[in-house]
Amino acid sequence: MLNSLSGKISYKGKERIFVQSGDIEWDLLVSTKSLDKLPAEGERIRVFVYLHHREDQLKLYGFTTMAERELFFDLLKVESLGPRLALKVLSGIEVEDLITALDNEDLDQLISIPGLGRKTAQKIILKLKGKLTTLPEKGMDLEGDIISALAGMGFDRRLAGQAVKACRKELHGEASRLTREQLERELFKRAIAIINSERSG
Repeated sequence: MLNSLSGKISYKGKERIFVQSGDIEWDLLVSTKSLDKLPAEGERIRVFVYLHHREDQLKLYGFTTMAERELFFDLLKVESLGPRLALKVLSGIEVEDLITALDNEDLDQLISIPGLGRKTAQKIILKLKGKLTTLPEKGMDLEGDIISALAGMGFDRRLAGQAVKACRKELHGEASRLTREQLERELFKRAIAIINSERSG
């Protein structure tokens, strides 16, 4: 059973990446949320994977964290919701917002996700409300979330923590003008750049 892949990003496209691992180049479908968090082409990464197989095809899906993959698995439990649509859900909403939408039975927020219809959104609420396998740790702040994601990608947790804290100081003046998602993305990218710089130095 495949759990994760490590290697260099050889291509980043729309909802897919190629990862060169040894003599094999893997083609992985990823959410746009994951794509935004991944480093540039040529950088090393670790991604968690899921191999979806049918009689006529094999598709490999990639995730930056185990939590994102668990949420993907939860979505696959919903009747008529396949892996491509599950990936669209992950691309269209943050984990915390999805949990809130489920708890509040907020159908409008779910159907605002591109490609997700009302009937399927209703099925998601009925199937998953209060039943998600992985929930965010209570009290986990933005920095802790990013550090955990970096550690899940194979980076040293101590170095990740130092890098994230340094980036948070750099962005102190800009943080108030950014949304949580924008701040998370910026911290993630800058932290990876710092870690890679220290490695090469």
